[in-house]
Amino acid sequence: MTIKAFLFASAAALSTASGAFAADAIVAAEPEPMEYVRVCDAFGTGYFYIPGTETCLKIGGYIRFQTDFGRDESGTSDWNTFTRAQLEFTAKNDTEFGTLTSLVALRTNARNSSGSSDSNTFLDEGYFDIAGFRVGMQYNWWDNDLSGETDVLASNDTRHNAIRYMYETDAFSAGVAVEELEDGYATKLGEAANNVGVLGQISGTVGGVTAYLLGGYDTDTEEGAIRAIVYADIGPGQLGVYGAYATGANYYYEESEWTAGAQYELKINDKFAITPGFQYFGKVARASANNGTLFTGFSGDDAWTAGVTVDYKITDGLKTKVSVQYRDEDNADDEVFGFLRLQRDF
Repeated sequence: MTIKAFLFASAAALSTASGAFAADAIVAAEPEPMEYVRVCDAFGTGYFYIPGTETCLKIGGYIRFQTDFGRDESGTSDWNTFTRAQLEFTAKNDTEFGTLTSLVALRTNARNSSGSSDSNTFLDEGYFDIAGFRVGMQYNWWDNDLSGETDVLASNDTRHNAIRYMYETDAFSAGVAVEELEDGYATKLGEAANNVGVLGQISGTVGGVTAYLLGGYDTDTEEGAIRAIVYADIGPGQLGVYGAYATGANYYYEESEWTAGAQYELKINDKFAITPGFQYFGKVARASANNGTLFTGFSGDDAWTAGVTVDYKITDGLKTKVSVQYRDEDNADDEVFGFLRLQRDF
């Protein structure tokens, strides 16, 4: 073999070997792109997409410090202080049936450091909502009262496991609900608390006037109550007028046979509002039997309450509320009560 032939043969062998090695070379994998949290503006401010999904999540809540005062507020003491923390998770996503919404609200009340029954953590609300239906632990429409603190327009707890349907437009809404009433309210001597309530509400808005009509029926007592509230924008504030009537003492309303009242929320500016109010009670609840858990009817005594509530926004996310009320009831001692609240929302 000549030198020239040897050089060509060597070059061919090296080229073949180089190709083989190149095919077997290890190539470093490219890093997967990082998925950043994206803002979701489809359902309002504060929502973001849960990574890897099309579900939008909003986290919020508040911390509240409050001192209540009144006759025997805590044992023989006329005042009592507590702190509350609430954390809320709201999730929303679009479906073929409309927006699917779920809410989980966790609440902790702390009245002292000993972990007593007044200091606890519980599920305040937990429900899902789709196509007008809402199922789970939720506040009912009796909880929707006025902005001031003078009014007493509901009795007992307003939060229950329930199924409700709500039809809503910008100017009109109507809804029905069925809920389980079992938070210690026994309507008959010797009977455990396990009751069913049926609710219905309609509301409408025309111009600066909004009106609500609510009815509730307690199937155990076979009694019911109705309530009407009207709001009207007048001058620099809003007037609220309301009334309620109960056919007999029942879970939804047992403060009196009937009641009527009004308030005016005077908005001084964007931060400051003063709300005086007055409420009259006709035939207040009769003294109860069954160790204070059962009202047997209404008496012939009347009562009235008058007071004022002051709201002030200290800065973004921080506000305070002060309420002072006076109550005068036939055949009972007069009473002054209220609270001082400081709350940080987020």
